[in-house]
Amino acid sequence: MAQVGPYEATGIPVIILKEGSTRTTGRDALRANMMAAIAVAEMVKTTYGPKGMDKMLVDALGDVTITNDGATILDKMDIQHPAAKMLVQIAKGQDEEAGDGTKTAVILAGELLKQAEELIEKGLHPTIIVSGYKKALNYALKVAHEIAEDVNVEDPASDEILKKVATSSLTSKAVHGAREYIADLVVKAIRQIVERRGDRWYVDLDNVQIIKKKGGGILDTQLVYGVVLDKEVVHPAMPRRIENAKIALIDAPLEIEKPEIDAEIRISDPTQMRRFLEEKENILKDYVEKISGVGANVVICQKGIDDVAQHFLAKKGIMAV
Repeated sequence: MAQVGPYEATGIPVIILKEGSTRTTGRDALRANMMAAIAVAEMVKTTYGPKGMDKMLVDALGDVTITNDGATILDKMDIQHPAAKMLVQIAKGQDEEAGDGTKTAVILAGELLKQAEELIEKGLHPTIIVSGYKKALNYALKVAHEIAEDVNVEDPASDEILKKVATSSLTSKAVHGAREYIADLVVKAIRQIVERRGDRWYVDLDNVQIIKKKGGGILDTQLVYGVVLDKEVVHPAMPRRIENAKIALIDAPLEIEKPEIDAEIRISDPTQMRRFLEEKENILKDYVEKISGVGANVVICQKGIDDVAQHFLAKKGIMAV
């Protein structure tokens, strides 16, 4: 059986870090990470509440952004410290999940780190502090569920409660002045898409489309009960408004398809050329007659519509996009 002799130091340094790198361990590393995260929380804290001030952010190109939105501030800040970057990720996650509460999440994380710093100075190990914070989280969730009030979605009277929920979230946004109006639209929109699955209610936000248009104000916002297609009609002579429309959805082109193989047609008589054009016109006219025959007065075509077909559709008073 082979035996391994005792390890002998060779005196040759082993480099495992990139040249110029520094390594910090123990209390110094812990304190540096905590101070970086707390510094980010302190910057955001001054924008919080009714007396919160706006921040002016200037990027490398000199572009200026003035805002008090926590998610925007943290996104625009060029943060390099890894621990501070984690707070930015917390804010982004909060914004994506709830759309609000980014500053609250960052400030709360900063205050928890401050309290943890005092506990570490008293000799407590970080893992014990984390365990205590987890227990506090579970207790906070328990209390939140106990004091929560159920909302009967099927009762129209619950709209006022839902409006208050929406209004509180809109208070810190740019729509602050029109929050009551926007909150009313939000509740109406959610009412249209909410669906019951088993014993719970679900809302798929992908069923609500937000389309922005330049030139109007926030109070010009409208809720459309239906589908909005941001398209122009294909022919100027077509009607612009149709009520009680019968819509034909077509996933094929309203035009003459080109042959799959190249073909050469030699024409020696001008009347033959005219017959070709007339045949094309008759085919497209037949398409339009069939659409009109089923009673459709609006055509939504996924693919192209030939100019001749547009002309016949306009003559029939059919809108096409």
